[in-house]
Parts: sequence; structure tokens; C-alpha cells
Amino acid sequence: MISTAELLRAGISDADLRALKDEGILMPMGRGIYARAGEALKLTAKPGGLRAMRATAAAVVCGHGAAISHRDAAIIHGLDLFKTDNRAEQASASMTRPPGTRGSRTVRPGIELHTAALPAHHRIAWRGVQVTSTARTVVDLARSTSFVEGVVIADSALRRMLTTRAELEEVIKFCVRWSGIGRARKVVAFSDGRSESVFESISRVAFAEGGLPPPVLQAVVGKDGVIIGRADFFWPEFSTIAEADGAAKYANPEQARKQLRRDAELREAGFEVVHFGWQELRLNPDQVIEAIRAAFVRSTARQAIEALAGANVLRAS
Repeated sequence: MISTAELLRAGISDADLRALKDEGILMPMGRGIYARAGEALKLTAKPGGLRAMRATAAAVVCGHGAAISHRDAAIIHGLDLFKTDNRAEQASASMTRPPGTRGSRTVRPGIELHTAALPAHHRIAWRGVQVTSTARTVVDLARSTSFVEGVVIADSALRRMLTTRAELEEVIKFCVRWSGIGRARKVVAFSDGRSESVFESISRVAFAEGGLPPPVLQAVVGKDGVIIGRADFFWPEFSTIAEADGAAKYANPEQARKQLRRDAELREAGFEVVHFGWQELRLNPDQVIEAIRAAFVRSTARQAIEALAGANVLRAS
């Protein structure tokens, strides 16, 4: 990205600038902002690329000291976002600038400017502009969005190993008196990089809100030393497994048959197995919670019967 003022200082005349635009070498990205067309086309072809380009242009507009932040930084880092829609590409670009930074106090349309301290270790360089670090981005969004959105983002960052819990806690300590930091602290404490998808992250939040005990994630399950498979969620005290069935999970008929055989093996080994889909969890989470609770009850009853039967055998012998 480069501004008209920078081009003029480099000796590019107005006529040269028009020629560069006409020849497709420079692409306008807003009033007085240009990008190399080849690089811009490569970036916009990627998921979230157009939004990243708009945010980069906003960073040039905001000047030295400003950094791309919040949702735009999350897109650049490749983090999962819970709430997305067709209007996302048109949303205002999020920028953070430290207080006292030189530059215009008026903000162009299409830019959401946050004023907050931004130490050097809370930012990185990306394509010639500044972007908040992954840890700072996670905490900023955890402070300013819902708990479930924050968990989705934090789980994603930990799963991709783009940050660590220690780095997240360092940012929280730095921002200790900032608005929403209490929610961010809860998000970080709850986050778990073993959640393999947005679906699994929101499932964990739904379980917690429904009063279920925390499950073991990605647990290897089996019987008598024989591994049967890996479970999305496992409650060992209730011998209960829950599986989050994404849209693609049974798209392959052979995969669906394997899942059915696996479920039969698990049940034969004494496990309760509960499946639920995205729509079920989003539209009727209480029903999913009750299905898991019912599995707990069945498992507890079966364990009691088995224990009683075992005691009777001992007495008989």
C-alpha cells in the first residue's frame, strides 16, 4: 500500500500516476491510497482477502502508530470467527492507535478507530503495516464480544499454536483495568486448543451453560486395552461419549458405515453414545443437554446393576 503523498514525494507526477492506474500496475484502494495490482489480486483471491486489503488501506490512512486490530486482525491471523455473514466484507475496518499518536482525529467512513495503549510486543509487521499480535487480538475480541465468540477465537488461536496461554495471560495482566477484561479472563481460563472446530467450541460453552461437568476432549476410548476410537467429548465417570456431527461427517457413505460400526462397538463395550448436529445445538441446546443427561442416568443405572450382580456372584461363591 502507498499513498498519493508518498508517490509524489518519490517523484511520481500526477501524469505518471494516471498512467500507472491505466496500465493496471496500481489499483485504487480508497481516496489517495493505492496497491500494487498483482499483489492485491493475489491477496483478494484468498478467504478474507478483500477484508484484509481494506484493513491494510485503513492502516495507511491512519498513519504511523496505528495497527489493524480486532476482527480484521483475526482474519489476517487466520483465526476462526463465530459470527460471519455476507456483510462482513463491507463492515468497517478495525484499527487501534495509541493515545497521543500524531495524526488526524477525524476518521474516514469505513474505519472504526480504537484508542488504546499498544506496546511493541502487542503488534507485528504484516505486508508493510502493523497488526495486533495474536494474543492481543484474542484478548481484544474476548473483551468486546460475547463469551461464546471469545471462546471460539481463543480455542482457534491455541489449536493453531499461534499463541500460548502464557501470552494471553500476559496481555490480560497488561489490560487489567480495561473494559471487558473480566470476560476476557474467563474466556482464556475456559479456552482449550483441543477443540477442533467452531462447532466443538460452541458445544463446550453449551455444555457449561447447561450445567454439565467438563468433558475430556479428543479422548481415546476402548476396553481391556483395545482402542475403539477417539471421542469428541468424553465423561469417564459416566462412560458417556458425545459426538458433534458436522455437515461433512457423513457425506461419504463409507464414512457413515464406519461410524455406525464404531458406535455399535462402543455400546457393546459399555459406553453410552450421543450424537448431535449443528442445528440441534443452535436451535434447541436444552434438548442436547437432556440427551446427554439421560445417557448419564442410563450409564449410572447400568453400573449399579453390574455392581449388584458382581456382589451377588461373590456371595454365591
